Amino acid sequence: MEHVPGEPGREWGPEQFSITMDQIQGFEFRVKFDKEQFQDLMMDEPPPVGGDTAPNASRLLAAAVGNCLSASFLFSARKLRAELRGIHTVVKVWYVRNEQGRLRIGRMTVDIDPQFDAADAAKIERCIGLFEDFCVVTQSVRKGIDVSVAVKSH
Repeated sequence: MEHVPGEPGREWGPEQFSITMDQIQGFEFRVKFDKEQFQDLMMDEPPPVGGDTAPNASRLLAAAVGNCLSASFLFSARKLRAELRGIHTVVKVWYVRNEQGRLRIGRMTVDIDPQFDAADAAKIERCIGLFEDFCVVTQSVRKGIDVSVAVKSH
């Protein structure tokens, strides 16, 4: 087990993970994941602050929600022994401004288009009623996530 930084006596368990991020230049960051087999991921902000050379955090959040819902749908379909030929998912994101004029993600819509044979239609209908509950990311975002932030002052 690995020690949790800043929390004496607390260690990471198998249900936790950690990533690191380093600034490259401007608003470009390299994300390193906790597993060697995962490639680094580049992130950037759109103009006027960034160069738009890579996805920003809003796009990654949309991808995380869409991927988790799609994977949960696939998991549920497989549990019900429904055969899928593929899944196409579209996530749309709307920005809004809060009371202080700060940009926020106001809402997302996720359209999942599973490809299946008519013989599996009843199983897919059952899957539609079950799969969202298995989506770790979407359910966490919907409920709100407790985020603690610490900034080191040197």
